[in-house]
Amino acid sequence: MKNKLLILSLLICSLWACQSQKEESRATAVLFKKNDPALLQNSVKKLTDVIVYDIFTPPVASRIYAYTSLAAYEAIRLNKPEQYPSLTANMNGFDPMPQPDKGKNYDFTLAGIKAFMTVGQKITFSVDTLKKFEAGLLEQYAAVLDADTYKRSLELGEAIGKAVLARGTKDNYKETRGFARYTVVKGEDKWQPTAPDYADAIEPYWHTILPLALDSARQCIPPPPTTYSIDKKSDFYKEFMEVYETGKNLTEEQIEIARFWDDNPFVSHHTGHATFATKKMTPGGHWMAIATLTSRQAKADVEKTAQTYALTATSLFDGFISCWEEKFRSQFVRPVTVINQQVDETWESFLQTPPFPEYTSGHSVISASAATVLTNLYGDNFAYHDTTELEYGMGQRSFNSFMEAAHEAALSRLYGGIHYRNTNRKGTEQGIKVGNIVLSKTGLQPSTAQVIVPVSK
Repeated sequence: MKNKLLILSLLICSLWACQSQKEESRATAVLFKKNDPALLQNSVKKLTDVIVYDIFTPPVASRIYAYTSLAAYEAIRLNKPEQYPSLTANMNGFDPMPQPDKGKNYDFTLAGIKAFMTVGQKITFSVDTLKKFEAGLLEQYAAVLDADTYKRSLELGEAIGKAVLARGTKDNYKETRGFARYTVVKGEDKWQPTAPDYADAIEPYWHTILPLALDSARQCIPPPPTTYSIDKKSDFYKEFMEVYETGKNLTEEQIEIARFWDDNPFVSHHTGHATFATKKMTPGGHWMAIATLTSRQAKADVEKTAQTYALTATSLFDGFISCWEEKFRSQFVRPVTVINQQVDETWESFLQTPPFPEYTSGHSVISASAATVLTNLYGDNFAYHDTTELEYGMGQRSFNSFMEAAHEAALSRLYGGIHYRNTNRKGTEQGIKVGNIVLSKTGLQPSTAQVIVPVSK
């Protein structure tokens, strides 16, 4: 009798579970919208999660964002091809994108998601994570599209993704993986590995990567860094002493700003003999998250959302190439090195100093380039509340414009003790130039953004 009751109970539970799954599937189908920009927004977020987990360096992460976002855009834009022309047609190294067959039905948003995932799964490590996420989306699409349109759309998306990947085989990335190890240059004004890990320089050959919109990595070369001098009357002495004094007297808001914009994807911690690390978004990942936040706040349709990601990611990609060209050309010394040698051997930067030369500031360059593009797309006075760092425990901040955010990102590097003020200013100037070239190269109006000298808050 007990066995019969047990079997009956299991049968009832099984039937209830099946019914619940059916109801959940129906609810998902009802909530699912074919051209909902959230499909792409969620895909970008999943990619960011993968980039964080896989610990890609900021320059490499920018390449991942650029290729995936451009692939998605080149498919999704076909919903409104006259309003959203091809971007890759005006960029370096791309062959013409595959086109849909005339007179046949497609879901170009589905094609865009497929293109995005086709690229993402080839240039990241956590492939299974992206495949599982994609499978969930495709299952929903299959429930609302006829079989022929579904299959045709996937084939087009995959073809576009492969076309973008073909460009990736020609951008010199693979070759840089086998280049000789970077040799530190001797000289009191030259970069030296810094504590706590004294790590090798990150991506010393990134300037050899083929840009997307820039004619070359050297198109936006900034003026030289301030001449090295420990003379107390020199400009450079004033610069590194400002970093020193600022670091010793940080206010609560300055600490908040430094942490909010840290975006170090891999921070090592040393406690006695124990070593552990924390992982966060890259600087580019932060701006891609801002792009998501912006497109949602503006209620942008899927085409505008795809354009937002593609142009933002392009500005990040070219921004890193331009910045790294200068970093490994000038190979300038970090504040912590000078301060430890000349002022206080026990001083430490508030943020962990990243392992590459100081000039110019990567945060300043890519923040300004991304802000320049976003300003073009959404206006000079797009106020927003940035909550994108909450999941990493870095708080939230409000801004009246993208350029205000970019200037704060630049200033945060002074508070963090890892850049001189002049470096941040010149990096911002450089980034605006990069952003304007991206805009003009892709047929959009360059920005009139002005560089504002960051002042202490």
